[in-house]
Amino acid sequence: MKYKEPIKGLELEFKILPAEKITIPSIQRELSDMHIKRLMESMEKIGFVEPLTVIPSGDDSYEVINGQHRYIAGRQLGMQEFPVIVLPSFAKDYIIALNIEKVPSLKDKAHQAYEIFFSYLQKSPQLEEYRLEKFIESAYLITIGFIVDRIKDNRFPGYAFEKVLKRVDFFLDMPLEEAEKEREKRAEILMEAKEVLNRRYEELGLRNALQKEAIVSKAFQKEYGRYVRTITDDFYTVFERLIKAIEKVNLEDVELEEF
Repeated sequence: MKYKEPIKGLELEFKILPAEKITIPSIQRELSDMHIKRLMESMEKIGFVEPLTVIPSGDDSYEVINGQHRYIAGRQLGMQEFPVIVLPSFAKDYIIALNIEKVPSLKDKAHQAYEIFFSYLQKSPQLEEYRLEKFIESAYLITIGFIVDRIKDNRFPGYAFEKVLKRVDFFLDMPLEEAEKEREKRAEILMEAKEVLNRRYEELGLRNALQKEAIVSKAFQKEYGRYVRTITDDFYTVFERLIKAIEKVNLEDVELEEF
């Protein structure tokens, strides 16, 4: 059954698909076993009542862009067919906005940003990076994505550096093939900052990992002030100064309580 959605007028289609024609693309976030378990409990009470959102992926198969947890939960309950809403293929580029099943973590967003970046790098290496802004929430997610997906560091404390990155890591006005090298350099700087942060964390005898954010916050305030609005230093200067400041940070009990 085909129909048009009321806002953009896109032609959508409702189908019942066999499970073997449905796949989960690599761009999707990691599965949560707890979320799947809760969905299974819900389905056992009221059934599978919300269709999956999919896009055509060639060879008469479809990729899930919203509903991967429901798909796995249904499979574990023995479902062989699934109700789906088929969207146009280009909708995959907007997957972060479309996927509302589970609030994404910073690592989820970074992984998706990297997948989008790499997909366009492969097919359009001369495309300027800033043109991905409509698909990726923030540019710094690409940098963290290089750490998570390319360097394979799943323990990187992105939350500790996120407030700083929002101020200094923006979309680049350069082709993706050049932006790739720049993102690699920025990821290396962040890995250096991580090592210094972890070392200072241990030296201070802290036990709550969230207190790493307190260390970075105080180091940044020492260099740029508590209420700074504009930073004129570039990415590398900011992190050069931040790394040196982290090495000297001391925290009072009242500061730790804030975190």
